[in-house]
Amino acid sequence: MNRTSPPEAEAPPPPRPPERAPERPPERPERPERRFTGIAVSPGVAIGPVFSAVEPPAIVTRARIHATDIGGETSRLEAAIAQSRKQLLKLRARLAVLPEDSQAEIAPLLDAYLQMIGPSRLVRGARRRIAEALVSAETAVLDESEAIAEAILALPAAQSPGDDDRPGRRRRAEEVREIARRLLRNLTRAPFRSFAALPEGAVLVAEFLRPADAALLDPARLAGVATEEGGADGHTAVMLRALGVPTVLGVPGLSEAARPGDTIVVDGTAGTVILHPTAATLANARKLVTAFAREQQRLGKLRRLPAVTEDGEQVELQANFELPAELPLIAQAGAAGIGLLRSEFLFMNRETVPDEDAQYETYRSVVEAMAGDPVTIRVLDWGGEKDIEALQSANLVPVATDPNPALGLRGLRMLLRQEDLFETQLAAILRASAHGPVRVLLPMVTTVAEVRAARDIYERVARRLRRRNDRMAEKLPPLGIMIETPGAALSADALALESDFFAIGTNDLTMYTLAVDRADSEVADLYDPLHPAVLRLVQFATEAALRLRMPVSVCGEMAANPRLTTLLLGLGLRSFSMNAAAIPRVKQAVRDANIDDCARFARRVMEQSDAAAIHLLIHPAPPAAPAA
Repeated sequence: MNRTSPPEAEAPPPPRPPERAPERPPERPERPERRFTGIAVSPGVAIGPVFSAVEPPAIVTRARIHATDIGGETSRLEAAIAQSRKQLLKLRARLAVLPEDSQAEIAPLLDAYLQMIGPSRLVRGARRRIAEALVSAETAVLDESEAIAEAILALPAAQSPGDDDRPGRRRRAEEVREIARRLLRNLTRAPFRSFAALPEGAVLVAEFLRPADAALLDPARLAGVATEEGGADGHTAVMLRALGVPTVLGVPGLSEAARPGDTIVVDGTAGTVILHPTAATLANARKLVTAFAREQQRLGKLRRLPAVTEDGEQVELQANFELPAELPLIAQAGAAGIGLLRSEFLFMNRETVPDEDAQYETYRSVVEAMAGDPVTIRVLDWGGEKDIEALQSANLVPVATDPNPALGLRGLRMLLRQEDLFETQLAAILRASAHGPVRVLLPMVTTVAEVRAARDIYERVARRLRRRNDRMAEKLPPLGIMIETPGAALSADALALESDFFAIGTNDLTMYTLAVDRADSEVADLYDPLHPAVLRLVQFATEAALRLRMPVSVCGEMAANPRLTTLLLGLGLRSFSMNAAAIPRVKQAVRDANIDDCARFARRVMEQSDAAAIHLLIHPAPPAAPAA
């Protein structure tokens, strides 16, 4: 009997191996928090990942050449010089976005670089080495720059006891080496340090940062900066402060300890840098960021409040103006007009001098944007550290400036010699006066004769415009002068009879009074607007204006410093012009002030004959801690 076979039983499935957790990448060991101390340069707190912009080395091989190669190597050197000049001019053009005070710090350095690639000892020596020593362009630049640097460092020390000029010699030697590095990079086609890959919100950490590097940074993307080298008064520090980037410089060992992507906290107010912050440190840093933002917001609310002292004295707070892009900032700051429009921006970074219509359109746009608030336009102040190629190309000013340009042909002196240039600008300003209140300000005045000559030209231009039926203000706008030299301050009584208003330029007044150039690191520590001589000149000029009931304002760093507001109010000043960002803090100082108290304080200050004593009154030392 056939029997059907039972179906074959299914074999049990093989036992499954025990499940294993998915492999995780090995955890990066948590590194301990490290704290560094440096120099507080620009306030604010930055939290973000480390970004390190490495500068690839320029590989330079010393080489000899044949006599038949002299022409080719010389051409390579000339091409590198032309490229370096083009790069430096672009960097200088970028400085135009900074306040004039910052430009005055940085521009001389770039100008020194430009001079070194002109008909300089470095360039002449490099050409000679190519032709006589038969070496490559790279070798010639390297050898000549080192020879010059070593010669500078070997100069005999100053003869005065205790006068150590070694820092100045090292600085000058480094400037020579820096321009040589630029030439060598262009000769070898080695790329410069790039910040193109800087992620938004990153903190730049480097061994050093040159002013040329700082000019390339975008403050909208950059959270903060920390470097191993540098100081609070260097060129780089000035630029970073102007950019408003939280910065700590002079932090030993930081670039070696930090790695790209590491979390870092930079406190530009306290001068500290924290690498690998703990959760508690991060939480505290975020509180500081919030507090700083609240402080900025609190100051922003002052925009709608009047600048009136506790006892009801009205004070006028106006803004300095460098570029049209600043107009929104001026509006946000709550400025009561523009107290100093520096017209140099119209003439810079262009090949030709702007004509009357071009200038008029710019002035008109600014006047209309201020919607009835007054605009004080300072006529062209060429000279000193300002280099305007369009004026040189038109043969209006000499290409090679005086060895001491601050004492040479500048400001009103130049305009009185170039009447066509002066009349064109005055005509454009007067036409703009048809669109809102305008005042005209004359720079670098030293004598009554200069003011009279300028007024004659001013009134002649006004008559010509009326004959042309050009629109302008019905009443001729006020014509005022800058008080920025001791001569002008000491003759303020006579100048007041020829002027409609004064604007006291404290930056140049301090420089000329103390014979100190702030851009020269050797004497920068002597630049002190609180020197008794400077304060007496400010007081003398102010009183001369007040006696004739003539408007007088103060501009420059003193106006922007809220610690000096009480003193300036006590001296009788009621009009201040400053960078827009400083207005809220100065307004707060005004609103906290009482005029009687200010007058008493000013008398105490003016009784002092020692700058150190004045500084103690302005910045009193904190009280000593009680004994245990």
